[in-house]
Amino acid sequence: MYVTIFSERSAKSCAPRVLEAPSKLPPVRLKAGRYLYHEGDEVQRIYRIGSGVVRLTRLLEDGRRQVISFGYPGDVVGFPAGGVHHTDCDVLVDTKLQPYRLTALRDGDGDPVLHQALLSSALNEISAMQDHFMMLGRKSAAERVASFLFVITERFGEDREGGRQITLPMCRSDIADFLGLTTETVSRSFTALRKSGVIALDGIQTVIVLDPKALQALSDGYAS
Repeated sequence: MYVTIFSERSAKSCAPRVLEAPSKLPPVRLKAGRYLYHEGDEVQRIYRIGSGVVRLTRLLEDGRRQVISFGYPGDVVGFPAGGVHHTDCDVLVDTKLQPYRLTALRDGDGDPVLHQALLSSALNEISAMQDHFMMLGRKSAAERVASFLFVITERFGEDREGGRQITLPMCRSDIADFLGLTTETVSRSFTALRKSGVIALDGIQTVIVLDPKALQALSDGYAS
């Protein structure tokens, strides 16, 4: 999942890219904390997430970390870069994935529907990644956090009385490394949104969006 820009598109455009094409390979199930693959591993499979959440990360030589994206149900992860994985991929909660052979992306394995579905997922990822880069370069810290919360609650939250709720599987430092911020800045942004009545918090991980229009306005840079 990348954070996209909403000034020219609706939240519905960020709906999960569900791939229902069949595969001859059995599903892969991983417990929280396990790795699906590591940066530099040879790519032999790509994976559609059926349930759970994964985290894609890269490390700089000095040990600093960048969270590239989070994979949610319907997302496809593992696309190759020069034949190898260009990120680590670990599991934040128990996750089920459907693997596809890399040849299904290259030539469809004789299944044009599968080939088109995988190709579309790859192109959607590139488009969303470009939007994310623009967000990192042009949005303020508060706008980045608002964008993140708006996207994730619209895609994966549940309606509840008085708002829309989601339990985040990632910690504040994960969000910070995804948005190019410090953990302290992310925490302050959460606090500011809570004090302004835009969100409520139920513990550390559960977020209830009380005013989605205000959250979207802030994510678009329109809030005063």
